[in-house]
Amino acid sequence: MFKKKFLSKVLVSIIALSAASPALGTFACTTVIVGKDATADGSTVIARNEDSNPASAKHFVVRKAKDNPAGTIYTSKGNGFKCVLPKHQYKYTATPEWSDFEGQFEEAGINEKGVAMSATETIGSNAKVMAVDPFVENGIEEDAMETVVLPYIKSAREGVQRLGDIITKQGAGEADGIIFSDKNEVWYMEIGSGHEWVARRVPDNSYAVIANQTAIEDVDFSDSKDYMYSSDLKSFVENNKLNPDENGKFIFRDIFGTNNDGDAIGNIPRVWDGQRILSPSQTKDQKVTAKDIPLFRTPDQKITVEDVGKVLSSHFAGTDYDVTEKDYSKYNYWPINNPTNQESHIIQLRPNMPDQISGIQWVAMASPETSVYVPFYAGITTTPKAYQIGTNTPDTKSAFWTYRMTQVLATPHYNDFLSKFIQPFQTTVNKQLNDNIVASDKKALSIYKSNPSKLTSYLNKEGQKDADYALREFRKLNNTLIKESTGYLPLYNQKCTN
Repeated sequence: MFKKKFLSKVLVSIIALSAASPALGTFACTTVIVGKDATADGSTVIARNEDSNPASAKHFVVRKAKDNPAGTIYTSKGNGFKCVLPKHQYKYTATPEWSDFEGQFEEAGINEKGVAMSATETIGSNAKVMAVDPFVENGIEEDAMETVVLPYIKSAREGVQRLGDIITKQGAGEADGIIFSDKNEVWYMEIGSGHEWVARRVPDNSYAVIANQTAIEDVDFSDSKDYMYSSDLKSFVENNKLNPDENGKFIFRDIFGTNNDGDAIGNIPRVWDGQRILSPSQTKDQKVTAKDIPLFRTPDQKITVEDVGKVLSSHFAGTDYDVTEKDYSKYNYWPINNPTNQESHIIQLRPNMPDQISGIQWVAMASPETSVYVPFYAGITTTPKAYQIGTNTPDTKSAFWTYRMTQVLATPHYNDFLSKFIQPFQTTVNKQLNDNIVASDKKALSIYKSNPSKLTSYLNKEGQKDADYALREFRKLNNTLIKESTGYLPLYNQKCTN
């Protein structure tokens, strides 16, 4: 297994090579975040495709609440980062690697206080910034972020502040984008250098699609409602003469980020694709490699979880850049949905509900286009066994390898299998899972009001039921794909000889 730390360092090289070699595997997350007034039901939504080694299983687990003895120190197995943990750890969900040999990489979850976190979107910092504030060798990195932040916060804003304090005091080991949400707010945070960071509250009526590139635009230092940042950010930039804007505007992505040919191949087109899906009337004249695409847009229609899933499953379908077309000259741009997706998550925090029921973590193992988003309530205290197992060796029992198998079987006959078998299966399964959520919401709210002590048990059972159903159906689908694949086996003329 490659280290994700290593992958982030070679990201630019991979993007450059992918232009010359369309079949080359690449490693890139894509983020979608939506404010509460931009969603169909008033939810806040944060979502991301996690991309890395596609043959390394992810798990989905619950970490129990506990008290840490005074002075408990967390130590990363990835780079040796250390920090003292607060006394009490809240219960939270996580999607860690199957092995913590190179770090936990817990990636995404919801804690018992109704706060969600997704970490991270790998981004990049330019050479001028790195020359004056380089990354810290044992600073905080992706592998540790959820573990040392999510269990200790009670709001999205607190999440930004806790992580920001760690970066300021101990430094960061890499450039990342991190997302926090609660029922009222979504915050997007970017690490620009070893000790400098900024966070922007997502406007309630807007959404953003982010793809491995520094994205936060103007910073209003007088607006504490919508911006948070390292205490010396402004003076750091001024003292080191880093701002390229002649008019003095403080555009974070221009000061700290990159906007080069590699971004035009691997990053900008994914933002273009997501905005094309969610705001078609506003983006019809927007070029696929435009270097001035805005971070935030308002959607043409209110956004649903299904819409977010459509974005995370996209590969430029219906455009000249569709990577499933046989004309390989069209493979120049890196798609959102690709073979290196390890898992995809959509975290929905719904209004006017208790925290245990409000939060739903929709989890799709492997690539979302050939998988399905299974819903799990925030109030669960355990996950199905199939989501707690799986290694880097394929098996027939784990959720990860069941959904990865669907993708592998589809790949040789992608367009044919996708339209004939996979998409109809997904439609049926998705409908049933959504119907189940409607019914279980009603029952869960009733239990919460009449007998709350039984709520956790009910939510656990619903998660198990939905997971079992989806896995059962996809195993049937895999059997169908195996059978259908035999029809494509080549025939050879052989002469019998005595």
